[in-house]
Amino acid sequence: MTNKRVFIVAGKRSAVAPRSGAFASLTYYDLAAQVVSDVLSESNIDKLEVDELIVSNALGAGGNPARMVSLEARLDLSVGGISIDRQCCGGLDAISIGSDLIKSGRAEIIVAGGVESYSMRPVRLHPENSDQAGVPYDRPAFAPAGFNDPDLAEATAKLAKKFGVSKKEQDDWSINSHLKALNSQEILRSEITPILNQKNDSFTRELTQKICERAPILSDTITHANSAIAADAAGFVVLVSEQFLKNKMCKAVEVLGSATSGVLPEEAPIAPVEAIKILLAQTEISLSKVAFIELMEAYAAQAILCTRICGLDLDKINIRGGALSRGHPIGASGAILTVRLFHELIKVPGITGMAAIAAAGGLGSAMMLQS
Repeated sequence: MTNKRVFIVAGKRSAVAPRSGAFASLTYYDLAAQVVSDVLSESNIDKLEVDELIVSNALGAGGNPARMVSLEARLDLSVGGISIDRQCCGGLDAISIGSDLIKSGRAEIIVAGGVESYSMRPVRLHPENSDQAGVPYDRPAFAPAGFNDPDLAEATAKLAKKFGVSKKEQDDWSINSHLKALNSQEILRSEITPILNQKNDSFTRELTQKICERAPILSDTITHANSAIAADAAGFVVLVSEQFLKNKMCKAVEVLGSATSGVLPEEAPIAPVEAIKILLAQTEISLSKVAFIELMEAYAAQAILCTRICGLDLDKINIRGGALSRGHPIGASGAILTVRLFHELIKVPGITGMAAIAAAGGLGSAMMLQS
């Protein structure tokens, strides 16, 4: 790998819509292609200039989702598309892979991110034996025999109990996430590609303690109110080389570094802790120098645990609300964190921001950006 610098010159996302909501009729590639087209328009880069498209998709769309998106967005036919599945981490990792491809000298312009359609996900079957059609399933295995492979709500509940995170703390975090998002709707519109007239994240609401108290329980202190809902969305950024940026002369945010980590599958909710430690060492940046943090909120307890263990500053985390107020479009969530971070950093030169996310199987990813 060379010491080439890589920059994000644009970031856009769709609104996040609950499963079976506003985007229920859209294929994943139609949803993604509209955002890809918009983010390229935002960057003033012609579609035919793009060297590669990297797309995260987690719910088994099949084929090559990136190629489907590339064709639907009318990129050059030479853009074959690279599809990845790192579950919740995928959208962030797609951007990391794109950055590394540019650093290696293999590309100058890459569009990277993720898309998920919970609404249109295929029905998947496990064959009981070779003579039977199979049994439908929703959740695949994330670890082989010999490892614990708990439901993520159960794993989060156990960790919350172990570290003393109360239900009240989780509900308060969720209420605050919605409140911050409600107060930021006008600002958030600038990063959203309007699709089917959806200009805001439709799940955002005035969440109250009473609603939280009535919310159905998923596992112990984990409820529907302090967990992110299944959702449809897409998010993408445009990555360019330093040489391209010199010729373009536009505002940009630099990718300073990224990191991934693996832990025991039952510790998946706190996997970002290790990724953050690796990232801070790699970039030689202290947490005190990080102005904004986009931290995934698959569960309020997960965000609280990562915040506590890493010693993150609450005032810097998800200042416009997080996934609890939007929803969790699995393969797109990491990309949406990056789009959010880009839009905060681009306003002020010389500041640093970090995004971090966990995934089933014991995965954690993090990225550092600087304006």
